[in-house]
Amino acid sequence: MEYVKLGSTGLDVSRICLGCMTYGVPDRGTHEWTLDEEASRPLIRQALEAGITFFDTANVYSDGTSEEIVGRALADFARRDDIVLATKVHGRMRPGPNGGGLSRKAIMTEIDHSLRRLGTDYVDLYQIHRWDPHTPVEETMEALHDLVKAGKVRYIGASSMYAWQFSKAQYTAERHGWTRFVSMQNHYNLLYREEEREMLPLCADQGVGVLPWSPLARGRLTRDWDTTTERSATDNFGSTLYQEGDRAVVEAVTRIAGDRGVPRAQVALAWLLHQDTVTAPIIGASRPGHIEDAVAAVGLRLSDKEIEELQRPYAPHPIAGH
Repeated sequence: MEYVKLGSTGLDVSRICLGCMTYGVPDRGTHEWTLDEEASRPLIRQALEAGITFFDTANVYSDGTSEEIVGRALADFARRDDIVLATKVHGRMRPGPNGGGLSRKAIMTEIDHSLRRLGTDYVDLYQIHRWDPHTPVEETMEALHDLVKAGKVRYIGASSMYAWQFSKAQYTAERHGWTRFVSMQNHYNLLYREEEREMLPLCADQGVGVLPWSPLARGRLTRDWDTTTERSATDNFGSTLYQEGDRAVVEAVTRIAGDRGVPRAQVALAWLLHQDTVTAPIIGASRPGHIEDAVAAVGLRLSDKEIEELQRPYAPHPIAGH
């Protein structure tokens, strides 16, 4: 495993981040394909043994049970000071007023609930899960700053939004002397490269770390185009992200993986890791092989010719994932 700084901070993170949306009680929340605690724990332990120190979850994953499972596993298998633990806020956690969003009330409430579920006094990276158009950005940024000053949060990050929104948030924080976002968790992979137009150049210019979600395009880059899985059959959100023309990119991944004699996942992740703006892809793992492939991808060096072959078939996409 390799370790790098998160953006322009002094925080060291592993080049692979384990995304923990996969772990949660299946009949809680909207992800019926998740793994329960018994099935999740060996994978979290395997990730730690492979040198992964960066773990990402969210309050909304499986109605909070992802945070509970991840928190207990990390407490049993790791030292808190050795890991970087990230979670998110924004999604609706209960019906009625103030049950979601990025108001001061929601943020202050949800951090305490997340800390309780995770079984920790602080999170290393607290991320806004999406942009909240109904709350003044000043209110959100000041509340996040106050969490940092209270010691409940070490760093703050953002997730999928437009570059102008991210710039507005950063400018607001700087103008008031508040804590700025150090990371952007966005939708970026070989099948969706729209982030290269504005968001990634902005992050590079501002020294913001990039943590791509869905680096394997919901598994599309790891299997034949027409193959379905239990997750893909029930993933209504994922079904909106990609298009028929992406088949050509998948075929390019397949050719290069065949020539290299490695799984397709390794090639797709290696391409992301070759991008100068990318800090750590956030991978999901429901089987041991998923972690093995992710770790192996860190050491897989693609040639310029292979990178060009992977990128050539790409066609523009409508904005997706915000």
